[in-house]
Amino acid sequence: MTRKITVGIDVGTYSTKIVVSERFNDQNPPVVIGTGSAPSDGLRRGYIVDMDETIKSIRKAVGEAEKISKIKIKRAYVSMGGISLESVVSNGQAIVSRADGEVTDLDVKKAIEDSEKNLGELKNKKIIHTIPVRFKLDGKEVMGRPTELHGLKLEIKTLFVMCLSQHLEDLVEAVESAGVEVLDIVSSPIAAGLAGLSKRQRNIGCVLVNIGAETASVVVYENDTPISLGVFPIGSNDITNDMALGLKIAPEEAELLKLGESTEPYSRKKLDEIIEARMIDIFELIEIHLKKIGRNGLLPAGIILTGGGSGLSTIEDLARVSLKLPAKVFGREVADETKGKIRDSSWFVAYGLSLLSGTGTAIEDSGFLRDLKKLLGKTKDALTSSARQLLP
Repeated sequence: MTRKITVGIDVGTYSTKIVVSERFNDQNPPVVIGTGSAPSDGLRRGYIVDMDETIKSIRKAVGEAEKISKIKIKRAYVSMGGISLESVVSNGQAIVSRADGEVTDLDVKKAIEDSEKNLGELKNKKIIHTIPVRFKLDGKEVMGRPTELHGLKLEIKTLFVMCLSQHLEDLVEAVESAGVEVLDIVSSPIAAGLAGLSKRQRNIGCVLVNIGAETASVVVYENDTPISLGVFPIGSNDITNDMALGLKIAPEEAELLKLGESTEPYSRKKLDEIIEARMIDIFELIEIHLKKIGRNGLLPAGIILTGGGSGLSTIEDLARVSLKLPAKVFGREVADETKGKIRDSSWFVAYGLSLLSGTGTAIEDSGFLRDLKKLLGKTKDALTSSARQLLP
């Protein structure tokens, strides 16, 4: 019986979270056998601003996860978030190389390379995902993979997900300085999508919104493939700060109030006004993003809300009205599947990473997941070698 252990590490602005999953043979879903978390004091809006504090946080979370799982954590998939994360779509093409006109993997590779070339110079940026979105063969759209079809000219639309090189190198350095080898980097929105979306939702079209402490991220899916991704510098901490200012109370009391843990009586109407104003700001940014890609009001599966900031009681109604889409907060279902080990959707990024060893009920087998696992590893050497040069 083959045992497979997979570890996901999410180094967030508010906390570092780790999920350890175990799989025997083709077991679905994998079993979560351990989790670990620790406060993050070394990040600001996803950037590492204090390397020593970040390393301490990772080590503490790793220690907790090792104690619970009884597994020595040596390597892990790591998430990349922060406001430097962005996506760009580029087009490319290639002339089919075989004399009989059959499209091969080499032709697809050449078309992707052409689309990357058409991006131009990437100053201070590093590509972490290269995702084919759409193919055309001799001007006609291809549903699915183009290989083994016959034609003369292959065209491709490619989604490139990238971030600041310095941000990436700092993250790899922090994790490896904490004693954990980085298997590969996955963008946080896509990692959350692996845990928080069904194949049906990804197929018919949806937007996953992850509201963190200092950032909100979106990833839009159609035909089981990410077609756009973005991160905004606004999160649940902004709601806390608004409460502190609006009610003239300390930030610590405002945080307890936001979480429903305060014993002090405050006006419910005033609280709702403060929360709604900030959430509407977030949804306006999402609406602008959807308009830019021509998908506002056109995603049948609607908006799926996750992350630590998605627990507000009125958030579904606000999202529905603001974006004119069906809206749902996702989290309880996965918590039930993992027997309570994943306590809420703020764990989705780390949990999604831990699913990369295979598929489970939360992510269902899909072409996108298979393609993602193929892409992971291709950039690993480039990602880690530059960071290792910084290590003592």
